[in-house]
Amino acid sequence: MIKISAAIITYNEEKNIKQCMKSLDFVDEIVVVDSLSSDDTCAIAKELGAKVIDQKFLGHIDQKQLAVENCTHDWVLSLDADEEVSTELRASILELIKNPLKYEAYEMKRVSFHLGKWIRHGGWYPDKKTRFFNKQKAHWGGYNPHDKVIVDGNIGMLDGDLKHYVFTDLRHNIDTNNSYSSIMAEDLYKSGKKLSYLKLFLKPVGKFLEVYIYKRGFLDGMAGFIIAVGASYSMFLKFAKLWELEKVKKEEI
Repeated sequence: MIKISAAIITYNEEKNIKQCMKSLDFVDEIVVVDSLSSDDTCAIAKELGAKVIDQKFLGHIDQKQLAVENCTHDWVLSLDADEEVSTELRASILELIKNPLKYEAYEMKRVSFHLGKWIRHGGWYPDKKTRFFNKQKAHWGGYNPHDKVIVDGNIGMLDGDLKHYVFTDLRHNIDTNNSYSSIMAEDLYKSGKKLSYLKLFLKPVGKFLEVYIYKRGFLDGMAGFIIAVGASYSMFLKFAKLWELEKVKKEEI
């Protein structure tokens, strides 16, 4: 039977890490790369048997790749601390590894819990993620903070959901949107992208219509409306912050 390493990155996740790790009771090893937490995240992870590595945050991509590189086994299940393997997904993985694997990586559906319910519309579900892979054939890539696993080969599909407890509350949602929009604006600026005033005006409106109407966010009720407004505002912040970066640079010159 194939041995599995689980890779998790953390920062002040004492409220989530226990639930995440308990859902991984079927793996052979758990590696946690922690971004110098100030709470009990590391103590809890060690108590539950994880190998813990302290590392100042390198960015989402590099931090996750570091966790993968420190895994002993080739097959890696990569999770965030606010994620949990469902019973069905667990059974799907255990059944899969009984035989030689046909693919170099496997994706799974992710369902997120927010505003008191599981969100299944507005582009939030099935939210397929490649999280189980052969590290000899795959690595973390994409662009911060929207990382993804890049696979050299074919990808299969697993049954069962990866549960995602995405935000603790609306304040957490807003803080995350603010943080991520800054990262994305900085990436756009560093890559030489210039602000388009048309995008600044139209992209937020388009994002709301996409999430709420086209992707049927309205079917999630008030939660769907709030999510659509938040997505629109996050899009506005990204381009507004790009404008700010360009303006500050010009003033420095």
